[in-house]
Amino acid sequence: MKNNNKEEQQVQVQKQEFLFDGINYKILLIGIAVIAIGFILMSGGGSKDPNVFNEDIFNFRRIRLAPTTVLIGFGITIYSIFKKSK
Repeated sequence: MKNNNKEEQQVQVQKQEFLFDGINYKILLIGIAVIAIGFILMSGGGSKDPNVFNEDIFNFRRIRLAPTTVLIGFGITIYSIFKKSK
């Protein structure tokens, strides 16, 4: 009787389930990619000469588009976490 119980426990230990479904992981990866794109859009705009100010740091892409893209990416990742499995 005890041997059978140990075998059942070993089978249960070997059979682990993932926390999310596959679709959740796909949505999560999409969200992480969108966040990365947002940070890439934020980069640049510096000046080669530290004594010269470059106005490109305040353009639309870095001030509006990139932070909005990052926030959308965070929203997608939060959605992937809260999406219920079937």
